[in-house]
Amino acid sequence: MAEELTDLRQKHKSLLEALLFVAFEPVSARRLAEISGVDKKLVQELLTELAAEYRGRGFRLAEIAGGWQFLTPEEYAPYIEKLYNPRSQQLSRAALETLAIVAYRQPVTRLEIDNIRQVKSDAVLNKLMEKALVKEVGRREGPGRPILYGTSREFLAAFGLASLADLPPLADVEPDGEISLFTSGIMEQTEA
Repeated sequence: MAEELTDLRQKHKSLLEALLFVAFEPVSARRLAEISGVDKKLVQELLTELAAEYRGRGFRLAEIAGGWQFLTPEEYAPYIEKLYNPRSQQLSRAALETLAIVAYRQPVTRLEIDNIRQVKSDAVLNKLMEKALVKEVGRREGPGRPILYGTSREFLAAFGLASLADLPPLADVEPDGEISLFTSGIMEQTEA
């Protein structure tokens, strides 16, 4: 009986592993439970076990953006870039600056972004929305009811964050509340 339970548990674990292997984005434990027909609590246990089993390997299982996904360790990035050069995914300095403002100030209007950056941000904001890193999250009450912007689930996944609480702290916030520098390292990573 115990051996049958162990075999069944291993089959469930293998199924979860297969589902996550083919997933292009993080998949929640709830969704994995729905697909597999396995109890959500057991799915969570098995995912935690799998994550521990992959520690120290060439890839890892991580809980990010409200779901689970296989990722490569950061220290292998230079080698992976030699094999796969993700130039089309790079963001300009203006896009990173705008994205940081949205991430730290959300929900935020385009006018608020423009005031912080001291330049118009329409084109950059549209580009970030095309990449699904930023989304409309509502409208502000008041004259004209301006659109409010926030980061998306794709933003969390792209930067390997489980939630917005994982954002690095601001390096410097001016007394008037303007953001002047970010410490995330994201700004130094890409130029385009």
